Amino acid sequence: MNDLNPAQREAVRHIDGPLLVLAGAGSGKTRVITRKIAWLIEACGLSPRHICAVTFTNKAAREMRERVGRLLPQGARGLRVSTFHALGLEIIRRETAAAGRRPGFSIFDADDSAGVVRDLLRQEHGEVDRGLIESVRSRLSSWKNALLDPVSAAEVVDGPIDQLALALFGEYEAHLAAFNAVDFDDLITLPVRLLERDPALLERWQGQIRYLLVDEYQDTNLCQYRLVRLLVGVRGALTAVGDDDQSIYSWRGARPDNLARLADDFPRLKVVKLEQNYRSTGRILRCANALIAHNPHLFEKRLWSEVGHGDPVRVLACNDAEHEAQKVASEILHHRFVHRTPLRDFAILYRGNHQSRLFEKALREHELAYRISGGSSFFAASEVKDIAAYLRLLVNPDDDAAFLRIVNTPRREIGRTTVERLTAWARQRGLGLRRVCTELGLAGEIGERAAARLADFAHWLDGLERRAADQPAAAVARAVVEESGYAVWLEAQCGDSARAARRMENVEELIGWMERAAERDEEARSLANALSRLALLDLLDRNQEEEGDAITLATLHAAKGLEFPHVFLVGFEEELLPHHASLEETALEEERRLAYVGITRAQRSLTLTWARRRKRAGELVECTPSRFLDELPGDELQREGGGEPVDEARSRERGRAHLAHLKAMLKK
Repeated sequence: MNDLNPAQREAVRHIDGPLLVLAGAGSGKTRVITRKIAWLIEACGLSPRHICAVTFTNKAAREMRERVGRLLPQGARGLRVSTFHALGLEIIRRETAAAGRRPGFSIFDADDSAGVVRDLLRQEHGEVDRGLIESVRSRLSSWKNALLDPVSAAEVVDGPIDQLALALFGEYEAHLAAFNAVDFDDLITLPVRLLERDPALLERWQGQIRYLLVDEYQDTNLCQYRLVRLLVGVRGALTAVGDDDQSIYSWRGARPDNLARLADDFPRLKVVKLEQNYRSTGRILRCANALIAHNPHLFEKRLWSEVGHGDPVRVLACNDAEHEAQKVASEILHHRFVHRTPLRDFAILYRGNHQSRLFEKALREHELAYRISGGSSFFAASEVKDIAAYLRLLVNPDDDAAFLRIVNTPRREIGRTTVERLTAWARQRGLGLRRVCTELGLAGEIGERAAARLADFAHWLDGLERRAADQPAAAVARAVVEESGYAVWLEAQCGDSARAARRMENVEELIGWMERAAERDEEARSLANALSRLALLDLLDRNQEEEGDAITLATLHAAKGLEFPHVFLVGFEEELLPHHASLEETALEEERRLAYVGITRAQRSLTLTWARRRKRAGELVECTPSRFLDELPGDELQREGGGEPVDEARSRERGRAHLAHLKAMLKK
């Protein structure tokens, strides 16, 4: 406890009822959670297997688990530290029959769910565009997260998209059950429904989880809140940690008012505020406090720091978007020249992914290494999804989405007409596609040659499935790749051996990931468990595992939870931040919280940039600084590029930095 401040110490020691910890940015909330876990085990005598800590990303869960491991090297066996979805998956796996599924069920990602929606729409409306498919899928997802079923959803229908989604809702759920699959939303909604309708099951899980700690509580949606409420029960053995000022996920159902609801649900709720910031300088925090003060608050708090006053927050006015990108690259070069700063200390943060292109171009021109955080996921690459689909089909023969993805990948001369007839036959028989491939009557429906090809394919899968019973997941995956001829097919598809080799490297990395997972945990050796973990990996996992000296480029959403010595918050102008689609009052409050998150990522220096002109829809338009700039304290800002006097010494220094960098590039 010696290195905790008084508020942190109070939060760790309080166990006599439910606790809400209001943790401002950089206030040491992860330290509080991990120390509290150690306190519960060592001082209170609670077994680790009765403690559960949940958060929103695998990265955060991994960091929490590692910290607890360092505090209690021998005493944390059985402790649950996971994401909400991983906890929900554990409940479903232990209560599979009650959840209406069979062992080996598949987890459908957004693409798989969209495939089901597409097929259902085609049956009634023929070919439909991707935008409509995604709109319907998104509506179904939001209803499920609000715990609405097809009956209750009928009461909130508004508009033609809702009508279309409602017409498919029941069939969509029936298809998931027929495929022996769950979608990502089901990982929370199914456990909630199970616990609500079965008192004995609820009592059993409340007995298993006797103390619950929840990180980033402001990001919970209605369904996640209900799951927490059910698991905690009347005991109120709960520590919730959150910050309503950092609630930036309303678009995916997050409800910051869940923080306020705790007081209604738990009259004995104690509130502890963590206001001391260990991350940023005083000037950065005064800007953050002044900005967020313009939002209404569930709870009042004000960040403060002993780090020191720090440099002024710089505001750079640029001529246009290209000038902005070059200016930021120049500032990084200058800082490195003067202070020998490693590239990993810099971050460029922006509101939308489209803003990264010009910064990437400028950094490449200056040979400055960078990485994009929150970009395309490794596990979303088509070649990775292909191999994963094979493995899913081995674990769950009823996973028709996986079957359709790989039945002709690589080519097996099984055409679209054959697949359509096979699908109709399977529907008529009430069986999955893989199961009907070996039925005697199939040849009469699709022809002898097509039936023979499908039977060969199914028999090969049967053999792989038998081997998967006693071989590690990585070995099965390698057998799939080699025996299917995937590498040869991929090279033919790419028409470029170098590109094919890069994509095969992703396949090898997938197999390597399975091998490493099995080395860390014996349970991950089995194919079913390896696939469950694969399905739950979040977008940031691979980006966060990358090492090396590189500048981070990230959206404000992806930057949450990160911190950097030097931050450039770019595009700080009207219609970018705040975004043009978010100018009504409630959305404006979330945009302000996004800006607050960006500001509080900075440790030692913060630079805000905006452009006087920018291309929108192919036209060059005049821009104005963000209204949020007027909400910052003027005496903490240093404005440049807006007619203010030029710092000649700094200009000469920057010129020398560029010259030194150019010489280094030429020498290389």
